[in-house]
Amino acid sequence: MINNINWYPGHMKKTRELIQENLKAVDLVVEIVDSRIPLSSRNPIIDELISGKKRVVILGKCDLADKRATDEWKAYFESSGDIALPVDSRNGENIKAFYKILDKLQQERNKERSLRRPLRMMIVGVPNVGKSSFINRLIGKKSAKTGDRPGVTKGKQWVTLENGMQLLDTPGILWPKFEDPHVGLNLAFCGSIKDEILNVQDLAYELLKVLRENYPEELIARYKLDGLMDEDEEVYNEYGEPLDPVLFDMEAIALKRGFIQSGKRIDYERTGRAILDEFRAGIIGNITLERPVLK
Repeated sequence: MINNINWYPGHMKKTRELIQENLKAVDLVVEIVDSRIPLSSRNPIIDELISGKKRVVILGKCDLADKRATDEWKAYFESSGDIALPVDSRNGENIKAFYKILDKLQQERNKERSLRRPLRMMIVGVPNVGKSSFINRLIGKKSAKTGDRPGVTKGKQWVTLENGMQLLDTPGILWPKFEDPHVGLNLAFCGSIKDEILNVQDLAYELLKVLRENYPEELIARYKLDGLMDEDEEVYNEYGEPLDPVLFDMEAIALKRGFIQSGKRIDYERTGRAILDEFRAGIIGNITLERPVLK
């Protein structure tokens, strides 16, 4: 199965340099994380780069996540002194609330500085976390490029909001090495790492393990399964070999969907693609893959 995932293309280094070069020009950093994996999608390099800057953490794609878990993550980030706000860029949920936060920060800046000017902010986050969709929702038109794959934004883009404030969009940035292998997997599950460099069926297998443990009812309902194979259950195939519970359920999903090749062979790649696509689209359910330990 999948071992530790490491992925750090050359443009990531350029993005880091771009952030460093432009930090002095901004008053505020808006960090977007994926509500399904708020910790895994939070780049530790960002902490190093923006130390001392005011930060707003946007819990993006909150419509795809478990609402109770999102509330816990909001409390987690706020306990560290950051402002945190769940946002659904697809329907505009909490966009007005974000503008209210900006207005308050503008007032605070005006009190502290003799030179009054509109706030300048920088948008940062890992690839495919939803930065461009968030910006487009803010300005009400498609200015930033969007896509369902990482690496769509190639260079920096300055955008002026209706209230005169300016924001700098930056390309998604990952870090050179994931110390915890689960971080790499979580990012891959949510599409922040290109599928082209991974084995789709192995990635889906790993996702299925997590869903079986934490969201079994959603899994059963989505794929109309009779149930999930118990981890302790001893079941053997026709050759007397023990069956892998996760693989058994993956095959059950394939049979339900008719993902069968000639010779009655399971089409694992097609099955894996379906599981990944439906998880990423929120079709399996509102799912959060990690929970915070509140401080």
